[in-house]
Amino acid sequence: MDTSVRERLKAAYQSMAAEREARVLPEWKLTERQQFLEELRDAGARSLLEVGSGPGVDAVFFRDRGLDVVCVDLSPEMVAACRAKGLEAHEMDLAELRFPPKSFDAVYALNCLLHVPKAELPTVLGEIRKVLAPGGLVYLGVYGGIDSEGEWERD
Repeated sequence: MDTSVRERLKAAYQSMAAEREARVLPEWKLTERQQFLEELRDAGARSLLEVGSGPGVDAVFFRDRGLDVVCVDLSPEMVAACRAKGLEAHEMDLAELRFPPKSFDAVYALNCLLHVPKAELPTVLGEIRKVLAPGGLVYLGVYGGIDSEGEWERD
C-alpha cells in the first residue's frame, strides 16, 4: 500500500482505538457474522484469519465459538487490543501477509478493503488467496465508504 496512505490510515485507527473498542455493532452486522459462522461450521472450518481485525471484537466472537483465530491489523494499538483479549495478533500490511501458503480454512475481512487503493486490490486479494486453504471460505464486507468511513484516496 502506498506509504502515505498507509501512514494516514495507521494514524487514524491509532487515534480511534478506544472508540472502536466501545462501538456497538448494528444488528444486521451481527446477523451477517452469525451467518458466516454457520457457513464455517457447515464447511468444517477450524482456522480463521481476520484481516483488518481492529480491536478483535469479531475475532473473540469466532474464537469463543471454537475457531482458531489469528488477527492482523496495520495499527499497533489494534494489535495490542487483540492481544489483551488473548488473541494471536500481528501488525501486518494486507499486501504482504507473512503466513505460509494455505494456512487458513477461512478469511474474514470486514471494512478493511475499502481502504485499499484500486491499483493494489489484485495484490491484496492475491495475498488472501495465497493463505487460504483449497476450498476455503472468504467473507468480504465492504460497507459504508465515504459516507461512513471517510475517503482516503481518490483512485
